[in-house]
Amino acid sequence: MIGIGSGGEDCPFQFNFDASTFKVGDIISYRVPDAFGETPFVGEITSVAEDHIFLRHYGEPAETATLMRGTLEDRPVVSQQDALGEQSKA
Repeated sequence: MIGIGSGGEDCPFQFNFDASTFKVGDIISYRVPDAFGETPFVGEITSVAEDHIFLRHYGEPAETATLMRGTLEDRPVVSQQDALGEQSKA
């Protein structure tokens, strides 16, 4: 993304926005609509399945990262529970 910063600088990330080509290690933009609307977050894909992905927040060390399940779409959706580590109140 070119020239998006306040000083005209380029975005420091190269995002994959094509869900049909997602692979482990891709950097993606994901969202948590239940809690943050369309606010973008940066994630790294850790696995790809037929109908979903698993990702971690970009920059978290792999050995301590919390994995989140995301939808398989160009800007994946992650549940508030997964994103914030909230336990269900059943």
